[in-house]
Amino acid sequence: MSFDVSAAAYARFMGQYSEQLAAQFAELTGARRGQRALDVGCGPGALTAKLVERLGSDAVSAVDPSESFVAAIRARFPQVDVRSAVAEQLPFRDESFDLVHAQLVVPFMTDAVAGLSEMARVTRAAGLVAACVWDHAGGKSPLAALWRAVRDLDPDVQDEARSAGAREGHLVELFDAAGLHHIEATTLTVRVGFATFADWWEPFTLGVGPAGAHVAKLDERQRDHLRVRCEQLLPPVSFEIHASAWCALGRAGTPH
Repeated sequence: MSFDVSAAAYARFMGQYSEQLAAQFAELTGARRGQRALDVGCGPGALTAKLVERLGSDAVSAVDPSESFVAAIRARFPQVDVRSAVAEQLPFRDESFDLVHAQLVVPFMTDAVAGLSEMARVTRAAGLVAACVWDHAGGKSPLAALWRAVRDLDPDVQDEARSAGAREGHLVELFDAAGLHHIEATTLTVRVGFATFADWWEPFTLGVGPAGAHVAKLDERQRDHLRVRCEQLLPPVSFEIHASAWCALGRAGTPH
C-alpha cells in the first residue's frame, strides 16, 4: 500500500508516535557503527533518522513506494541511499545489510511473507531482520479510540485489527513462514500527551492511512457524529495516549 499523502501530513498524523517508537526500535536491534542497515517502508524518515544517528548516513539505505516520502528523505538526508520500491521487490543484492528493519510496515505489504522473505534475502547470514506493528487487535494502538468510536457508530466497519502482524504472536508466525530463525518477540510502548481533544482529533482529518481514509469518506454529519463519540471516549484536556507495538526479531540465513 502506498500512502498518497505529503510527508508533512504523515508526520502530523503518526510522527509523534513513530519517532518515539523509532528510538526504542533502533535501540532494540542494537544498530551500531560499522554495520549497514536498511529501513523498509521508511515513510518520512522517523527510523531512518535514528539509524543515521547511530550508523552514519553512508551506512543507511531506505525504500518506500510513496514518491512524496522518498523525496522528503532525499532532501533531509542527501547521503542516504533512498529508493522507490516495495518490500516484496527490494532493489538490493543478496546479503547487502547487517540489519533490515520494517517499522509499522508489515500490515501494508501486499504479501507479508514475501516482503519479510525479501528482507531476509538482502540480510547477511546471521544478520538481523526486525519488524514492529501496532497492537491493533489488542486495542493498544495510537488509533484505538478512533476505531472504537467508529465501531460504536457502525459495527460492520472493518478496522485494522486483522492486519498482518497486528495480533499477539502473528509477527512471529510470519517470520517463521519467511524462513527466519532464532526468532524473538517483545513489545515496545510509547506515550504521547495532548493538551486538548482538538489536538488529538485534527490529524485524523488529514486522510492518512486506513483511519484517515475512513474519516475522509464520511459526510459532514457522519464526521460530526464520529468526532462527538471520540470526544465522549477521551478526556477533554491534558491526556496521554499509551500505544504498544508488537516486535519480532529473527536471523537470516541457514540456522546452525
